[in-house]
Amino acid sequence: MNRKITFYHAPNSRSGGIFALLEELSADYDLHLVNLKLGQSRLPDYRAVNPMGEVPAIRHGDALITEQPAIVVYLADLYAQAGLAPAVGDPLRGPYLRWLVFYGSCFEPALVDRSLNRDPAPPSTSPYGTWDDVMNALQLQLAKGPYMLGERFTAVDVLWGGALHWTTLFKLVPETPQIHAYVERVLARPAMQRAAAKDAQFLAQQAA
Repeated sequence: MNRKITFYHAPNSRSGGIFALLEELSADYDLHLVNLKLGQSRLPDYRAVNPMGEVPAIRHGDALITEQPAIVVYLADLYAQAGLAPAVGDPLRGPYLRWLVFYGSCFEPALVDRSLNRDPAPPSTSPYGTWDDVMNALQLQLAKGPYMLGERFTAVDVLWGGALHWTTLFKLVPETPQIHAYVERVLARPAMQRAAAKDAQFLAQQAA
């Protein structure tokens, strides 16, 4: 089976986590850079890839996948030999999926509301409850460390490590000692550093 991926990416964006994951997986991919400052994600050519006008997105054969958690699941299963996705039947598979989905269904909505100083919706309609609910659940899971699922590093750590790095950097999430240690642990991985170094080069090229 051909496992080559076409990856649509913009440096310093949410697609950075997928970039790092591709490096972690030693995946075979073609990189298509999207310049957000030039509005390329909103042009018709890219809208044909992702009508939402957002990165990341990937193509694999005839399959088009958007949304970070979905891309993480797809790639980690496609490159299962890398060992970053607990297999179906593994006791960690459920928690692995839980924390991938929690990112998009709870953390991101809560983060947006908090950054805009908006109150959450009433409990009966809020997708995440309250900001404290989200952070307490996250801190309890990180306490099982060193990684999200305990001793085992998985693709879920690539997503969360990068997300918590940026959100603490911009003071959207409190940088508790536990979160700081977790972020440092994830970012120290060679694949994460390779992706960050390449992104710095891409940013310099786009600025030139």
